Amino acid sequence: MAKTPEQISDGNPVGEPEKRLNFIEQIIEDDNKTGKFDNRVHTRFPPEPNGYLHIGHAKSICLNWGIAKKYGGPFNLRFDDTNPTKEETEYVESIIEDVEWLTGMKQERIFYASDYFGEMYRDAVDLIKKGKAYVCDLTAEQIRETRGTATVPGTESPCRNRSVEENLDLFSRMRAGEFPDGERTLRAKIDMASPNFNMRDPVIYRILHAEHHRTGNTWCIYPMYDWAHGLEDSIERITHSCCTLEFEHHRPLYDWFLIELGVYRPQQIEFARLALNYTVMSKRKLLQLVKENYVSGWDDPRMPTICGLRRRGYTPEAIREFCRRIGVAKFNSTIDVVQLENALRDDLNKTAQRRMAVLRPLKVVIDNYPDGQTEMLDAVNNPENGADGTRQTPFSKVIYIERDDFLEDAPKKYYRLAPGKEVRLRYAYYVTCTGFTRDAAGNIVEVRCTYDPATRGGSSPDGRKVQGTIHWVSAEHALDAEVRLYDRLFTKENPDDPNDPADFKTYLNPESLEVLTGCKLEPSLRDATPGDRFQFERIGYFCLDSRDSSPSHPVFNRAVSLRDSWAKQAGK
Repeated sequence: MAKTPEQISDGNPVGEPEKRLNFIEQIIEDDNKTGKFDNRVHTRFPPEPNGYLHIGHAKSICLNWGIAKKYGGPFNLRFDDTNPTKEETEYVESIIEDVEWLTGMKQERIFYASDYFGEMYRDAVDLIKKGKAYVCDLTAEQIRETRGTATVPGTESPCRNRSVEENLDLFSRMRAGEFPDGERTLRAKIDMASPNFNMRDPVIYRILHAEHHRTGNTWCIYPMYDWAHGLEDSIERITHSCCTLEFEHHRPLYDWFLIELGVYRPQQIEFARLALNYTVMSKRKLLQLVKENYVSGWDDPRMPTICGLRRRGYTPEAIREFCRRIGVAKFNSTIDVVQLENALRDDLNKTAQRRMAVLRPLKVVIDNYPDGQTEMLDAVNNPENGADGTRQTPFSKVIYIERDDFLEDAPKKYYRLAPGKEVRLRYAYYVTCTGFTRDAAGNIVEVRCTYDPATRGGSSPDGRKVQGTIHWVSAEHALDAEVRLYDRLFTKENPDDPNDPADFKTYLNPESLEVLTGCKLEPSLRDATPGDRFQFERIGYFCLDSRDSSPSHPVFNRAVSLRDSWAKQAGK
């Protein structure tokens, strides 16, 4: 029966009412009512270690791990490592790190398909003995050519009617390494006229003289994914094998294998995979971006990889909430990336402490402020969470403001700084612009102001109001930093459109990264550690970079911009 989530199941925080069941949970509820699987619920996440996980995988992780948590059952992280030519230990380690970060739990139930190679081989021998598998001499190209079409049945291999004894002998010799790559395969003997192409005598073992990242050179034949996948679930006694819709037509094949072998059979349930606009999810294409140096690596903050999102400043809570909001459906659709961004904004609005940062600094001198004086002013850490309290930030005669917070010829409804205009400095004083200075090229390089000492803290005792509030940083105390403004990686909503003949890289956004140097940040940010997230007031949410940042050269990445521009909020 359903249990209260310990922390997060399908996305519901502790203490909140449980949301309406998705169709997979309804299946589980029905199974538990009938006693199917003895009321057990056991799920798994089965990635192939041939690349880094991305946001699409996050949906599957949250679903399978969340179901296990909700129903009090075990959750397996299992690597489908059946192709040694594409798999690396680096990918295994990154996947473990990502799953642990996303779930908040150390994964103790970690399994590998390669753990079961011996058992899978013995099962293949049993299938041969039953006359349900044969060694085929056709090449991969010949097998494709003889599969037939949607209206024409496939052509049987001339090897299909080999004797059981000959097949056992050849398969044993394949295992012993007597044949070169591609010379022979082991195929299931099912039905070459089946309307389901997956049932037309699929290959279940191929010869591959390649070193495996875990088993070394122990094996020179490797199981195909379709053979291994169902067996792994069976061996681990998974109850509900949740996978994406492209495997729906593979389910009859998985079931056929397990029924023929007479072993435990899980229930496979297919759900819609996650597709985001302005994003590509193909591991092959993401690898291409990395290898061809369009991005700085798998963890580039513009990538949809989990490590890239983490480096950019995403929180596991935000990603879990995003997955909860989009739900679990039976039909494919494309989700607007704004939904992912909104989930992060909502989370960081509650949790990120506020700081002031000037990204494009313009010097301001307050002429009537005492020379050499520094005041420590109280600033709110997070107005959404009173428990975060306040901090003190220094104020002095010379400060920096954002360059676009000053205009020489301001329009009527411009509520920021301009000649003769008075504005509020956040947490500080009212100041009035008295003049400005240009350099030889005509650029404004310095603004002169006076301040009203009676307005300390940002309010006036005489009750006068100002419509504009701007942020600032004390020049003497400012932390110099690099700030990276990340945007969407692609300019086209569907860069991976199969009907578009153009290369997907054609739509790479040339403005997906803007690097700002010489930024002036509030000095308290010196204490930030890599991965810490903040709201830079009026600008957006930022994270101290975990790879390129150092104490002598801090680097902050923009995780996401604010929902509304400050121009609409400044008068509030």
